[in-house]
Amino acid sequence: MFGVGNVSLHFGDRPIFDGISFQVNDQDRIGLVGRNGAGKSTLLKLMAGLIKPQEGDVASSSGYTIGYLPQEIDHHSDQSVIQAVAEARQEEQRLLSRIAEIQSAFDAGVDDMDKMAELLDEFNLLNERYQLIGGQSSEELIERVLKGLGFSRQDFDRSLNEFSGGWKMRVELAKILVTSPDLLLLDEPTNHLDIESIEWLEGFLSNYNGSMVLISHDVAFLDAVTSRTIEIVNGKIRDYKASYSGFLEQREIIIEKQRQEARNQERTVRETEALINKFRAKSSKASFAQSLIKKLDRMERVVVDEDQHESLNLRFPEAPRPGKVVLRANGIGKQYGSKHLFGDVQLELERGEKVALIGKNGIGKTTLLRILVGDETPDDGDVNLGHQVQMGYFAQHQTTTLDENLTVFEVIDQEATGEMRTRIRSLLGAFLFSGDEVYKKVKVLSGGEKSRLALCRLMLKPYNLLIMDEPTNHLDIDSKDVLKQALQQFPGALLIVSHDRHFLQGLTDKLFEIESGGLKTHLKDIQTFLAEKNAANIANYERTAKAKAVDPATEKGKAVHGARRKELEKEVRRIKGQVQKLEGKITELEEKLAVLNRESAELDFSNQEAVRASFEEITSVKNALSHSEEEWAQAIEKLEQAEQQLSESQ
Repeated sequence: MFGVGNVSLHFGDRPIFDGISFQVNDQDRIGLVGRNGAGKSTLLKLMAGLIKPQEGDVASSSGYTIGYLPQEIDHHSDQSVIQAVAEARQEEQRLLSRIAEIQSAFDAGVDDMDKMAELLDEFNLLNERYQLIGGQSSEELIERVLKGLGFSRQDFDRSLNEFSGGWKMRVELAKILVTSPDLLLLDEPTNHLDIESIEWLEGFLSNYNGSMVLISHDVAFLDAVTSRTIEIVNGKIRDYKASYSGFLEQREIIIEKQRQEARNQERTVRETEALINKFRAKSSKASFAQSLIKKLDRMERVVVDEDQHESLNLRFPEAPRPGKVVLRANGIGKQYGSKHLFGDVQLELERGEKVALIGKNGIGKTTLLRILVGDETPDDGDVNLGHQVQMGYFAQHQTTTLDENLTVFEVIDQEATGEMRTRIRSLLGAFLFSGDEVYKKVKVLSGGEKSRLALCRLMLKPYNLLIMDEPTNHLDIDSKDVLKQALQQFPGALLIVSHDRHFLQGLTDKLFEIESGGLKTHLKDIQTFLAEKNAANIANYERTAKAKAVDPATEKGKAVHGARRKELEKEVRRIKGQVQKLEGKITELEEKLAVLNRESAELDFSNQEAVRASFEEITSVKNALSHSEEEWAQAIEKLEQAEQQLSESQ
């Protein structure tokens, strides 16, 4: 159990939290939301013990463990990926060592009944903790998590210093996941993940045995993982028993109620003020008028929690009408040394089309975009722009084009024309620059702030083709909505890479899927594509894509002999039966263990023989349960492999 009790926190004169309280229960899945600067990340740091409140307390039960993932970590290490993650998993050995010590103590006999009861309680807690962290081998769990987060086996032994900051953050996330803490505190865990890794993480967290509180600007991720939402508003919190989409519906009802209460209160104030003006000049009614004045002074005014941003209908400046085909790529290929990324990419983008570029992690989506805009030279093929095409390009490195000596306001003021010149502050507010922040010099901005400013500036130029690489990385949900609405209304062509499924849904209705051997076109939206591609298991798609990249013969579709196919179908049926039997056995053992635990709690600890017998039976059942779970995990892996082979035989 974990609780935040009447916590207040101030940074200088600025109040962050004002007497907030809430509890995190077992299995809670909480999404933490609020406007930019409301204190979401600060609250996670409080919960992690990195910041102390000025008032109130943050408390948890004895032995409660917490895993905290910040947004960024500046991490340098010569360790390999597998070493760094395995080091975080050392708790397993400590648990098993202590469990063995207690078992030895019971075997030797314990004369002190109080000591025996204490050891039995500790034994049960240790076993519960061992089951919580997986009850499986470290190697198995570490490999599963690293693969799920996009690492290949070849990556396991590479030094961390060989990886970018985003990949290092994946390692940090893996380290936290394999330790299986009682409470996960995750600050933007999807920021550095691709769609496949995000979907894997959703599945992992959905089956997680502990509790979690997370911050994310990915609506689809929040809806998939959370079932409770805590909103931070003006230093207070509101607690909703709903995922993010459900929270939005409930919040709108609350805001409408606040508006009605505010209207009623305003009417009461006007009527009261009229009475005061009527009676204050009459000596016989002066005391009555004074009482009304005091009543108004004591009245607590209703505050309406309006949205952070004003409605901003942003339209791109008018651009020349281009030809039908705005971009064409012929036979594009690229490799770095011996590493082949892709080849024979044929691509054609027409006027007004909005297309998402997708593909497995590491295939070269960003590299392809850089080739298309001319920032990188292909090893094979060529790129041609259409007639009268004016192309805008957004990527993280584009921030280097900003004049570091200008202020945020001046950067936008230089580009804004027409109506937008009168709404520069509103536009900057939509991209999370408010108050005096607009007068900051570009040179003092963080990387994320520069990225938002470059994106804001891009939207003020008359382009008819936009190529964008992860434009939502540093935006909150409201800002994403502003950008999405603007892009939906954009009359030009759009080619975009994004890991945010909610952002892509309704924006693009065509997909370019890049593979090692070329480009596939899918005339569908992202949700339909993922539902069809990953219906059974997103990992199947990852393995298939990787197999295709390594083995060109697979791409051409090797047919499997009919007899072999029947053999595979028989094997799949056999393993499915084995899985079902093991699941039934696991259920029986779990029920038996629950009964034994209840009975052990009611034992007379003066009867040492009964206690020892109970202890031995519980240990036996737990060992059987752990063994069955390992068998089940192995059977599931065999089933996935067999189903994959069967799928490839079609």
